[in-house]
Amino acid sequence: MILWLWLCLGFSTSAEQPDSELMARYLEEKLLADYSIMEQVARRVPRQAKFLQRLETRPRMSEFTVKSTIISRYAFTTVSCTMVNSGSEAREALFEMQIPAAAFISNFTMSIGNKTYYGEVTGKDKKNSSDDQARQKKPPSPTDGRENGYETFKASVFIPRKMQAKFLLHYEELLQRRLGKYEYTISIRPQQLVGRLRVEVNILENSGIVSLEVPPLRNSKHKGNGKVEGDVSPPPSTVIGHTKTLAKVTFNPSVVEQTRIARNGILGDFIIRYDVNRELSIGDVQILNGYFVHYFAPTDLPPLPKNVVFVLDSSASMVGTKLKQTKEALFTILQDLRPEDHFNIIGFSNRIKVWQKDRLVPVTPNNIRDAKKYIHNMSPTGGTNINGALQTGAKLLNDYIAQNDIDARSVSLIIFLTDGRPTVGETQSSKILSNTKDAIHDKFCLFTIGIGNDVDHKLLERMALENCGMTRHFQEDEDAASHLKGFYDEIGTPLLSDIRVDYPEDNVEQVTQNFFPNYFNGSEIIIAGKLINRTSDSLHVEVTASNSKKYILLKTDVAIDLPSRNDIRGVPGLEDGKGDNNYIERVWSYLTIKELLNSRLKSDDNQEKEYLMEKAKSMALAYNFVTPFTVLKMKEAGLHSEPPQEEFISPSTDGIGEKLQSLQGHKAPPGTRQQQDKQRIKISKTSADGDPHFVVDFPSSKLTVCFNIDGEPGDILRLVSDHKESGVTVNGQLIGAPAPPNGRKKHRTYFSSITILSNKPERSYLEITPKRIILDDGERLLLSCGRSAVVRSSSLEVSISANSNITVTIRDTISFVILIHHYKKPAPYQRNHLGFYISNSKGLSSDSHGLLGQFLNNEVKLQESLNTSHQQVGQNQREALNPNATNTLNVKGRLVPVVWKQRRIYNGQKEVDCWFVKNNADKLIDGSYKDYLASHPFDTGTSFGTINSL
Repeated sequence: MILWLWLCLGFSTSAEQPDSELMARYLEEKLLADYSIMEQVARRVPRQAKFLQRLETRPRMSEFTVKSTIISRYAFTTVSCTMVNSGSEAREALFEMQIPAAAFISNFTMSIGNKTYYGEVTGKDKKNSSDDQARQKKPPSPTDGRENGYETFKASVFIPRKMQAKFLLHYEELLQRRLGKYEYTISIRPQQLVGRLRVEVNILENSGIVSLEVPPLRNSKHKGNGKVEGDVSPPPSTVIGHTKTLAKVTFNPSVVEQTRIARNGILGDFIIRYDVNRELSIGDVQILNGYFVHYFAPTDLPPLPKNVVFVLDSSASMVGTKLKQTKEALFTILQDLRPEDHFNIIGFSNRIKVWQKDRLVPVTPNNIRDAKKYIHNMSPTGGTNINGALQTGAKLLNDYIAQNDIDARSVSLIIFLTDGRPTVGETQSSKILSNTKDAIHDKFCLFTIGIGNDVDHKLLERMALENCGMTRHFQEDEDAASHLKGFYDEIGTPLLSDIRVDYPEDNVEQVTQNFFPNYFNGSEIIIAGKLINRTSDSLHVEVTASNSKKYILLKTDVAIDLPSRNDIRGVPGLEDGKGDNNYIERVWSYLTIKELLNSRLKSDDNQEKEYLMEKAKSMALAYNFVTPFTVLKMKEAGLHSEPPQEEFISPSTDGIGEKLQSLQGHKAPPGTRQQQDKQRIKISKTSADGDPHFVVDFPSSKLTVCFNIDGEPGDILRLVSDHKESGVTVNGQLIGAPAPPNGRKKHRTYFSSITILSNKPERSYLEITPKRIILDDGERLLLSCGRSAVVRSSSLEVSISANSNITVTIRDTISFVILIHHYKKPAPYQRNHLGFYISNSKGLSSDSHGLLGQFLNNEVKLQESLNTSHQQVGQNQREALNPNATNTLNVKGRLVPVVWKQRRIYNGQKEVDCWFVKNNADKLIDGSYKDYLASHPFDTGTSFGTINSL
């Protein structure tokens, strides 16, 4: 789309650029002064420069400034440009700016001499008026001004002699995360050298900014861009500064520096890339003044297996560079396929050629070699049968899914590439769309790629939208091979499938898309909505998804700060008063309008299309966005109006925590949900917790026995050993701390980590610490103990209650609960540690062993003391027996002296009466304490002196 704003009729004339090096040095010494009728101030430059100026016929750009503020991925950009007509007659000036195609223009103002014109966003008429058609002498074509996801904004005006014109353009965009980075791009193409050129970008990310980089200027279409091969340094005069959450980047080249970059004034794209701190969790939820935005981009997940069909155009129009670069990209892509993936290749022109008939083949060295040979031998010939190729690819993938026992959570997709329009077979776009949708039938996704200027962009875009995919377009004269590889990298590593994000229906409304078929590595899922109940203390969030063989449920309660201290004043783009300085609300409106536009594009129902258009138009008018259904009309302000002023307020480090608060990591207010979670947990008394204190419950004997183990820091204790039968082993590693004052012990020890290993029906292990959990069942998954979550596979379930406990269930017959002990202000003798509790031991065999495991299927008897009658044994142990008398336990024929004691378990919430065994459980346990020391956390030895590893 090109947006032309004509105040006067006519076209700009072209002229040769004067000797730029000479001009640059004079402009460097004598910067441009403003001209006006009221102020006759001439530009003072030497005589030679005046001679060069007379050779020019167009106004000169004296100033070009871009100032931007990015707040939590949402960018407000203001472009300011001043042009001066130093000639003796009125001249036409053309203001031209490339902006991202995904951006919305929110305002445009210009001042010419003493007149000011402001832009007003209005609804677009269904048909252009004859006056509009007369103004547009050259109607824009679909590709006019479009360059790799960018559109060109143009405004043409006549500037009276000895006067200046000033342009102010505002636009907004939500940055998309690709390949692990957000990329913000500013097009700097003034078409001439500029006396004052400056770019300033301020970034505020309360999650924390990481990997901030400014690569060299990008200009793929022009030589002389100053980029040296392999150079990764920022452009000259770039200054980068940042703290943990704030960053400021400036680019301020002098005229001489501009000449060294590009003599024609086309410098290129100024790019900033960065990412934010994140973890596998519910994501980053931010709330402000009744609106919320939720960013979800988990890390450290194993990739899902793929079933992929490449459908490649080999028609005659692909001859030369296009086919050559496509082959180069495919060679690299094939090499990146993983061993668990399956694939096939289809080449199409007027004929459809399938590499491997009726099947997808696994990724093996031989198959990759043969696939490369097939691609190498592809030759361009014939027409373009898009419909036939897609039908063949869809049938191939559907048959493979139906006839093979594929992983239920694998991701299937078609990658389709063409450079032209349909010329063979079905050529009507509507028929191709319906045929493709019927063939795919929501079973997998279609990703489309267009190369060159002859492709049907709308057809490829709509095919991808209707089938849960994405589309990309590359110019023919660009490095298509690297672009193709880059696009594949975006979608080549699926990490989650069937992602659904839910919020309580009575708390939120008008939520944007909350179901996503796939989540790809390096991308991000964004949801926004409105709060219904603004007085609520928290917002409950649940994320469900599938990852390889595991089902994942993440949940949390996000605290809502009732005071409006999250306001941000003076955000660029909101100075006109039409916004309320709520950037989260603008994120919501941006996403909602984008979804309405996509829904209309996909719809075949005229009534529905009309409804979606009116809804999008209404919202665009409310938020002052220029969309396909709204236009920017220029109106003249009053005669005495002030020229447009630039007002930029960048984020300040002063009191930033009060001005904007990211809610990542907030706990819910003291209340209900976490308490309810704890109440639902069922734990037996059999446990090892604290120093560590061991408790064993014998329900048949109605006895509870306890003992201590005085180990050394670093010792690894075998708690449960049943590797040969049930396949389960539990080991706990000790950490040391100083003993309390006046204590009998030389030091304390606690469990710093618990390792649970299982080899049935398949190998897996869990390594748990007070901060994080590592789950590895052939695919590694990292979970935070600070976030509630549920991960479920066919034989294993891990349920996390944030900062409270972890429940591990194996084959529904074995359950362990690990309590998390955190100290806000620990004493010197305290350490964050874990407690281990056995909840269900039905699945453990009678041969299980370990400090706790050896008692799970055995009973003990309490011998009568001298002061206790025979009839009293077996009754309540505290009431029946004299705690001060000498009592003994009969354990496997061994007599063990015990004394009555009281012990606290369950985080100290419950007292347990138990018979205490002294001296490291001497005679109570088989062997001695040292027989239960494992050599490493993954040691699965089941008998004394035997060491195995999982």
